[in-house]
Amino acid sequence: MPETEQSIAYLRLVPERAVAGLKQTTHSLSTTIPIVLGRDFRCQIVLDPNVYRSVSRRHVEISAVPGMGAVEGVHVWQICDLNSRNGTFVNGERLQGCKILRVGDRIALGQHGPEFVFEYQPEFAPSSETSEAGVAAAPPPALDPTLPPPRRPPVPRSPDAVSMTQLFPILSTGRELTRKAYLIPAGITILFVVLLFLAIGNAIAFNFLLASYLAGAAYYFVYQLCGKRKPWWIIIAMMVTTALLVISPVLDLFVFIFHRLLPGNLASTTPQTNPLILLVKMFFGAGLMEEVLKALPVFAVTAIGTRLRSPWRQKVGVWEPLDGILLGAAAAVGFSLMETLGVYVPATYKSALSQMGQDAAQLAGLQLLIPRVLGLVAGHMAYSGYLGYFIGLSMLRRRQRKLILVVGLLTAAILHTLWNAAGMINPIFLTIIGGISYAFLGAAILKARSLSPTRSQNFATRFVNGTHR
Repeated sequence: MPETEQSIAYLRLVPERAVAGLKQTTHSLSTTIPIVLGRDFRCQIVLDPNVYRSVSRRHVEISAVPGMGAVEGVHVWQICDLNSRNGTFVNGERLQGCKILRVGDRIALGQHGPEFVFEYQPEFAPSSETSEAGVAAAPPPALDPTLPPPRRPPVPRSPDAVSMTQLFPILSTGRELTRKAYLIPAGITILFVVLLFLAIGNAIAFNFLLASYLAGAAYYFVYQLCGKRKPWWIIIAMMVTTALLVISPVLDLFVFIFHRLLPGNLASTTPQTNPLILLVKMFFGAGLMEEVLKALPVFAVTAIGTRLRSPWRQKVGVWEPLDGILLGAAAAVGFSLMETLGVYVPATYKSALSQMGQDAAQLAGLQLLIPRVLGLVAGHMAYSGYLGYFIGLSMLRRRQRKLILVVGLLTAAILHTLWNAAGMINPIFLTIIGGISYAFLGAAILKARSLSPTRSQNFATRFVNGTHR
């Protein structure tokens, strides 16, 4: 009776590049589940992001090739690069796509990253019978003592067998659902859909729910691009605080300063106003005033963070540009929601009510609400997020703090001014200014990611094709 061979495959970390104190230097490979190596905690083999900074979040995948010898118990393994930033090298050659692995292949994650050796050791089931040639079966070969003891593979099932977890996938994958990238956003969407159905007939509640959902979606987009984890309670607190400022006496004080003491009175402004005068009024009365108002909570949190102890100081405070962008964009959401729901939509509804009736007035308010909130990414979030970048940068470059803050405030205010002025001149200009504002925000996010002291832990989404790094 011929002997039966089962595949036992491992990845062994090369000793020369192993990290001191690493508890496990070998990793078993599964014949059923692809093994992903990377810095993401959801990978099957997680590499320390503080040590292996050249490794991408999802760097490379190793899996058994289905149907290639698996019936006899011998598996063929392949390695596939997952579009990693620094590349994967097999025996010194950069991997393009996928490649079949052979025993002893050396796998390097980046030119100066960790290096593994692919090990394949068959486990023989010795037979008491002799072979057809009359020679007794050879004893199993000795295993490498540095490797962990092999686990005996399960008895193979029939190809037509169906397991309970195959019939009810929730039994095996239910615990992993919370780790998937879009489960929480999908759950929130379902919740808002139900709430919107319940709010039909109540225009105020419906508008509030719809505006909150659209604003949250716009902010989540920026959050994913930044890739910096910030507690959601801080973000929500920033939104609420800014919204309360809009209806507080602080706004009256700002109006007095910027509209009366400074040349920002917009009451007499019309499309026929001299363009230069229009820009000056818009700069002081809208751009500069609103950006300073939205920045107040960010400055407050920055000051509070310096007085806290670790780990609260990192969670609450602003210590780098990414922190500033996230909190600045959150402040913009609170400001825009209060401005849209408390000023513009009611004014539109009141204007249309006397001319077209209640139903038409509600529709007019809804038609204004949707583009205003969706435009947050190229509007208020772009200006305030950009200013937040400079607030965070001032914490990294404290000797140049005044220059950094002045440049950031003036740039954000100018972008805001151009947007407001373009809306009064020609709608076509809104598209141009909106695109420029988003480009400024995108450039700030990219620069903030490169400057981030916690760059190795960044989970950001790429701008190009949406794959993760």
